Amino acid sequence: MPENDLHEDDIVELPVDGVLDLHPFRPSETIDVVEEYIRVCLEKNITPIRVIHGKGIGVQKTRVHAFLAKHPQVLSYGLDSAGPSGWGATVVNLKVGNTD
Repeated sequence: MPENDLHEDDIVELPVDGVLDLHPFRPSETIDVVEEYIRVCLEKNITPIRVIHGKGIGVQKTRVHAFLAKHPQVLSYGLDSAGPSGWGATVVNLKVGNTD
């Protein structure tokens, strides 16, 4: 079965509480997951958010940061130096309200 064929059993419900852990997702899903999570957080006026991408060799962090740098609703982002995962997570400040 091709990887792009999604079935109802493949859909994962995530709590929208301002913390997104990317560990359960394949690297190919990362950007889509972050994009959808940001969309839902904006609908719920949740900001800031925390994206846990892991430490590893930095590939996920680089992908997430490149996406955030271009997202029109991202005010700022940076590594979560205060969190328990240190540089394995990024704090994102979103523009709440108008999403035009």
